[in-house]
Amino acid sequence: MEYSSMVRNGTPEKFVADRIKQFSPSVFRTSLIGQPMAMLCGPEGNKFLFSNENTLVEMWWPSSIDKIFPKSSHKNSAKNDSAKARKIFQTCLKGEALQKNVCIIDAVVKDHLNTNWNHSELKVCPVVSKLTFTLACRLLLSIEDPEKIEKLLKPIQDIASGTISMAINLPGTAFNRAIKASRAIREELQGMMKQRKIDLLEKRASPTQDLLSLMLLATDENDQFMSELDISSHILGFLHAGYDTVNVALIFIVKYLAELPEVYQEVLREQMEIARSKEPGELLNWEDTRKMRYSWNVASEVLRMTPPVLGTFRQAITDFTYAGYKIPKGWKFHWMVQATHRNPEYFPNPEKFDPSRFEGSGPARYAYVPFGGGTHMCPGNEYARMAILVFMHNLVTKFRWEKLIPNEKVLCHPYPRPDQGLPIRLHPHKS
Repeated sequence: MEYSSMVRNGTPEKFVADRIKQFSPSVFRTSLIGQPMAMLCGPEGNKFLFSNENTLVEMWWPSSIDKIFPKSSHKNSAKNDSAKARKIFQTCLKGEALQKNVCIIDAVVKDHLNTNWNHSELKVCPVVSKLTFTLACRLLLSIEDPEKIEKLLKPIQDIASGTISMAINLPGTAFNRAIKASRAIREELQGMMKQRKIDLLEKRASPTQDLLSLMLLATDENDQFMSELDISSHILGFLHAGYDTVNVALIFIVKYLAELPEVYQEVLREQMEIARSKEPGELLNWEDTRKMRYSWNVASEVLRMTPPVLGTFRQAITDFTYAGYKIPKGWKFHWMVQATHRNPEYFPNPEKFDPSRFEGSGPARYAYVPFGGGTHMCPGNEYARMAILVFMHNLVTKFRWEKLIPNEKVLCHPYPRPDQGLPIRLHPHKS
């Protein structure tokens, strides 16, 4: 499916968006997954869903997802475990912890560019995929061995392809490959857990070292530890989410900066000013990233134009009425990012790339939702911001580049991706 035309041609998103405009500002009933479903878009629909978490609606995923990310807990305790895991993840990659990790992210990105971008031509998608997964492994699991990261990368890509595929568990299908890949990674993680427990007991590892340590030591109200199966599935979910969303953002930042030289020049100006303020060999810090205002406006516009995900699901936990529709308990919801981000009422001339949309107070509340919202807002949103900014700094201060396929199509399978991997020609800056 060509991503650039998903809201223009006869796709479900366009079909629903058209009917929404005709009958309601934010909701339309459909049955795209074989079950009654309400499709919501626009700030009103987003606000409704995000503001009524656990009162009218709750997070929902097709049951097939449980086969890729299995849990040992019963339904109610699984919800509590998921909420706990999100809090632990936020502890690992937010606030003071993330500030301390800026220099680590910078060091990893610098090493990656020196090692993998030392060619006159390359394809952006595979090299950026390697970077984003390397960062996730480094920060969440303290893995630095390139061979071990490479070993885990192929399975995580199979999981990405299989999570939003037909749930047909037969050999050769994307879903079957995702289940096998999940099993392989969880076996690796369980081996890491056994070693980390020893390292923690012998004080060779810190209790707050990374997500793995934090989850191994976390207990519930009864002082019970999470099972290894649940920990491995939670970590796998965070690896998957952190890899895919940041991956899409970085790829399309490269794409848009190649297409828009005036935007590239302004990003370069801002980043060179920061680079000149650093001593030779000095790594970036938190304060440096706070100065990257224009760069973040550019990244935000990339996320508006090409959001990494199309939306997520909720289900009604009670009967209620919304926008004139009676929604029975058990009905599913899908909130739609693209139909909101391309709505001219909130983003005039929506097909134009315009970073100035994010100056001042920015877009209307709930109109810009690349990371979702409410209690289920992406817990790694601050990490994503940091990784994006550090990558932009290092890339533009080292290279300018040009696309080798000017009109390369963008497909969505299941995440937006340039059809040919975004081949570019690099031009290193002269010293």
